[in-house]
Amino acid sequence: MQTRQLIKLCSLVWILALLAGCDGNTSSDNSNTVTINPSTTTKQPSEKDLQPGLDKSPMDMSYYPVDYPKLKMAGNVKEPLVARVIYSRPQKNGRTIFGELIKYGSVWRLGANEATEIEFFKDVAITDKKVQKGRYVIYCIPHENNWTLVLNDDLYTWGLKIDSTKDEYKFTIPIAKTRFPYELFTMEFEKANKGMQLIMEWDSVKASLPITW
Repeated sequence: MQTRQLIKLCSLVWILALLAGCDGNTSSDNSNTVTINPSTTTKQPSEKDLQPGLDKSPMDMSYYPVDYPKLKMAGNVKEPLVARVIYSRPQKNGRTIFGELIKYGSVWRLGANEATEIEFFKDVAITDKKVQKGRYVIYCIPHENNWTLVLNDDLYTWGLKIDSTKDEYKFTIPIAKTRFPYELFTMEFEKANKGMQLIMEWDSVKASLPITW
C-alpha cells in the first residue's frame, strides 16, 4: 500500500516538474507570435552597385531600309539593303555639348568608344560625290554652322586614334537646331524624296547627310 502511494507521489512530482519546464520555455509574450523586422527603405543602386562592365554609352545600330532585319525576318522586305551604321550613344548629362565638351574645329568620333562605322552595300552618292560600296569609319569635325563628315579606311580602331592619312571622302553639311535637347546621341536613317538621309542629333543640334543611288 505504501509502495503504491510512493509511486503516485513520484509520478505527481514528475508531472509537476515537466509542467514547470514547459512554462520556463514559454516567453512572456506569446509563443505563437512571430516577430518581423520592420522593412527598410529600398535604396536605389548607386553607380558602384551597377553590373561591372556595363557601358555608359551603349552600342547601337541603324539600317536603311529602317528595321531591315525585322522586315527580313517577317518576309516583308520591299527595298534592298543599302546601308548600316554602328555607333555608341553618349549622354548629355546636363552638359553643353557643342562648343564646350566638343570644341569647334576638333575631331569627334561621332559617338563614343570605338570609332563609328558605316557600311554601304552598293555604290552611293553623297553631296554629288560617288562613294564606293564598302565599310568605312565615319567621324566628324563640328563647326558652329556646319559639320565636316569624313569617311576613313582605318577600320576597327578606338575613336580617339583615327589615322587621318586614311581619309577617303569629306563632306560639309549644314546643321539646324532641334525642337528639344536630345539626351542620347542618335543616328538614324530616314527615307527622302531621293534616296535617304542619315540623321544625327544630340543636345540641340541636328545634322542630315543626304545619300542617293
